[in-house]
Order: sequence, then C-alpha cells, then structure tokens
Amino acid sequence: MGSVTDDKECSTFLVRHAWLSMRGVVAEALDEHGLSVAQFASLMILAEQPGASVADVARRVSTARQSANEMLGGLERAGLIERRPHPQDRRAQQIFLTDAGHARYDAARPAVKAVEDRLSEGFTAGELAVVNAWLSRMTAVGASPGREELPTL
Repeated sequence: MGSVTDDKECSTFLVRHAWLSMRGVVAEALDEHGLSVAQFASLMILAEQPGASVADVARRVSTARQSANEMLGGLERAGLIERRPHPQDRRAQQIFLTDAGHARYDAARPAVKAVEDRLSEGFTAGELAVVNAWLSRMTAVGASPGREELPTL
C-alpha cells in the first residue's frame, strides 16, 4: 500500500480543513436546536453509551476532561443530562440522558443527517464506505488506551 496523497498534499491537513468546514455547517444546522457541535456529540455518545463517564465523553469528543466537564455542566443545567453515582466506584459518576435530552437529540439528528447527506452527494455507497473505514482507522490509531486527551492541530 502506498501513500494516500502525493508530495503536494498532506492528508492530515485535508482532514483538518474538511472537519473545520463541516463543523461550521453542522454548527449552523444545530443552532436552531440550541446545541453546539460538542454538545450534540455528547448527547450522541450518551445515547449510544448510557452511563458513560466524563473521561469517556472527553475522549470521544477529543477534548480535555475539564472542558468536557464544563460542557456537560451546561447540558445538566439545561436538564438534558443527569449524573448518577457509579455503583462500583464511589469517586466516579455515570452520565445519562434525561427524557428532555433524548428529545433534543432526536430532534437535532435529522438536521445533522441532512448536512451529511448534502456533503455526501455525488459519492457512491462504496466510496463513502472506504472514507468511513479510513477515518475510523485513523481515529483508532490516535485513540490509544488510557489516553485522556487527543492532540489537536
């Protein structure tokens, strides 16, 4: 297998530019739902993994634990999440979506899907599968076990 790009391109920066561009468009779509991209991602994570910890959310959102904790505090004040004591670890808390959190997430999902559909126009299902496989592999490589925070560019 060879390099993905030639000498004049760098996949790292192409992915970064794509993310920043896509993030802006997704942020606009989420604005009508009163959510930031990180808040939506956190709701998505908690919908998929009820009872996740702050560290779990921080890792998946690619932010520092303190930043995630502050963002989750905002979601908690808005009544979208609740924290409960961990049953086996007195120092830890588990985070769950409230009914309002599920409702807000479910209401915002179609807006994000519409953005993804619009940005995916012209690509075949096979091409999108390859892109998703590559991005998933790159994410797995960067998210080594026990790592609190992923570096950003």
